[in-house]
Amino acid sequence: MTHHPGLLRTAPLQGETTSSLICRIASRYGMEAKALRSYWQWRNYPPGHDGGGARADAEVLLNAAGRQLLASLCGVEEDMLARALPSWGQQDAKLSAGKNGVPAAAWRTGGTVAGPVAFGCRLCTARRTGTAVRVVRYAPRWERACVRHGRWLLDADADQPLEHLDLRGLPEVVAAQRRWASVARRAVRAGAEPERVFALAQAVVARWWEQALQWERETIWPRRLHQVAGGDAGGDLEGWRIVGRDAVVFPEVVAVADALLDPAMAELVWADSGAGRPRALPADGMFCRRLGERLGRGWLGPLAATDHGGPLIAWMGSVIRVRRGAGGPPGYDNDPWWLRQEHQSSTMAGQLRVLRKEKKAPGSGTMWRAAVPAEQRRLITSAVDSAEEQLLQLRGVKTGPTAEVARRLLCGLGHSAGLIENAWKRTAVAAVNGGVPLEEVARWVDMPVEVLSQMLTAGRQENDG
Repeated sequence: MTHHPGLLRTAPLQGETTSSLICRIASRYGMEAKALRSYWQWRNYPPGHDGGGARADAEVLLNAAGRQLLASLCGVEEDMLARALPSWGQQDAKLSAGKNGVPAAAWRTGGTVAGPVAFGCRLCTARRTGTAVRVVRYAPRWERACVRHGRWLLDADADQPLEHLDLRGLPEVVAAQRRWASVARRAVRAGAEPERVFALAQAVVARWWEQALQWERETIWPRRLHQVAGGDAGGDLEGWRIVGRDAVVFPEVVAVADALLDPAMAELVWADSGAGRPRALPADGMFCRRLGERLGRGWLGPLAATDHGGPLIAWMGSVIRVRRGAGGPPGYDNDPWWLRQEHQSSTMAGQLRVLRKEKKAPGSGTMWRAAVPAEQRRLITSAVDSAEEQLLQLRGVKTGPTAEVARRLLCGLGHSAGLIENAWKRTAVAAVNGGVPLEEVARWVDMPVEVLSQMLTAGRQENDG
């Protein structure tokens, strides 16, 4: 390096990864990032994608000497770096080894250090620094729309080439970004953590997104998806549905979060449940009908109300149990904002990995998602989730007249048994259709082959109908 360290000042951007700052410093000095990184002693190798290639969300942890060196190279004080870089004070056991005073560094992935990592807006970076270079920064998923430049900033952990999506034709997405601040404040006033409220709302809407291919009346999301894809997503619909999902559904996520925080909406849930006279939630309940109206989709109510076992019904169940005082001690089943792991929305990176695996062996039967159509997978999952939610509701059936308790238990158990039977029949059909030998499936379900064959024939007819 021919320049004196610190000759060219490079200020950190708020929330930037340390690795991103090192790359920008190298660029200022006309160096390759790899050459500048040689100033530190590295304890491991940089993380990469499964198919090869460097990860944009790679992060760097430094020891004390390493932090001093970085401060010298960028020409700013360490306390300024500590305020701007979330990873600055993070420690790593690998860095305790070695001689004192030697600048040392260790690689990590950003998500394991300080949360979700996204690309920064290059236009904002140019406005701040004078150079439109790539920046990678920590950013929660409710802060991804650049309001100034109309861009949706994408996750940096995914193996795909785009840094942002163009929102200039989608003012409703930018408006939702502005609106989220008030929703977050409302969550705080209600005693809820905004990040948990957002995660639940996103899970609800992401589940609808998976089902929306079958919704003939859904016209808003397809229009937005084609818009972010540059006019037409048809050339790679599966890929664009993954990359564009979070931007496309963001207005609905914010609207759902706002609705779930509304005490008047919780009152509708209570009324739908029968209030003091418990009953099963109806398909035409007031809560789901009103929720659909708030989303500009009056037809959505019955679809949301009958999606048993999903995160929305789980939220409704928690609200009801808390109101009835039947939830027992504090825990997940009476915490409305508890999001079960199976309900969490999958990330773009995870979905792209699955999609690539499926495309390597299409129809081979080696991958469940490749062999079983999405609609059948959804029906199986919905039946299992519905049975789980039904059984969870029965936990509160403990007191009252013998006949009433027995009736509610038997009706609930019978309904759950029917759902479970439906799920295992569909699973058996899917397994055989996916190439698993009939004899193997018959052994798993402990059933004669001829009986299973008859069941599969009936199952195919039912599915076709």
